[in-house]
Amino acid sequence: MKIQTEKYIVEQGEKLHLDKRDTSWQGEKPDLAEVDSLFQEEVKKIDELQYAMYAENRQSLLVVMQGMDAAGKDGLIRHLLNGVNPQGVIVSSFKHPSSHELDHDYLWRHYSKLPERGQIGIFNRSHYENVLITRVHPELILSERLPEIRSVEDISEKFWQKRFEQIRSFEQIISQNGTRVIKLFLHVSPEEQKKRFLKRIDRADKHWKFSRADIRERSFWKEYQKAYEDMLPATSTKHCPWYILPADSKWYTRLLAARIIRSTLEDMNPRYPSVSDADRAEMEQARETLLKG
Repeated sequence: MKIQTEKYIVEQGEKLHLDKRDTSWQGEKPDLAEVDSLFQEEVKKIDELQYAMYAENRQSLLVVMQGMDAAGKDGLIRHLLNGVNPQGVIVSSFKHPSSHELDHDYLWRHYSKLPERGQIGIFNRSHYENVLITRVHPELILSERLPEIRSVEDISEKFWQKRFEQIRSFEQIISQNGTRVIKLFLHVSPEEQKKRFLKRIDRADKHWKFSRADIRERSFWKEYQKAYEDMLPATSTKHCPWYILPADSKWYTRLLAARIIRSTLEDMNPRYPSVSDADRAEMEQARETLLKG
């Protein structure tokens, strides 16, 4: 199966229309057994590359995942982690900020969750919530108690452009210090979201996923799409790109995500530490000791 991940990259500054982007696989119906085999190969390679990155202990990878409710972020993470050493991956989810977090700038809580050297970090929702849900519900900005924002009327277009700039700077700083950043937007259609919400109501094993708040937010679909259309091109850069992944076909979303992560790790080229002649001589002495015992 030929997959070109480059076609899903968002170009910085492009005029984006999400309704013109595919939300599902457009080719012939695939052999799902073959797809699963390809996916497992990608995950195996990710595991090998992460192990080398851990041994190297010089760089890390941050994978940011965003999408509408029921886009499949949790399932994607679960499938990726099935074949990767759990000690090498840290997943962080960001809910509504606490009062303590609101006493700091909006990026503060995200700094503390960045992956350590050698790790893959996954943000299930992220710092981008601060230009998405707050864009749709600007009254949430008031809880940040910013000095220049006293009412919703004070939140101008300039405010959001400034936030885009701050986020680009944040990602540039961490990437220059050894953390590569890739960002995946799971692009689900409203029709598919509706099906998944109904499944949560109809199936007992999915009742725990149901949230009335998700249904309420669905009524703001157009507003969220506009927020994404503004945010994605404004924050997609050469070194920290956004990818728009069709999310109606879960198998395709997962295969694409795994391939993007694998190819990024290959580009990072983690290497096992070299061994000095003295260390090698010491290991040979240890070998002799062990063989004698």
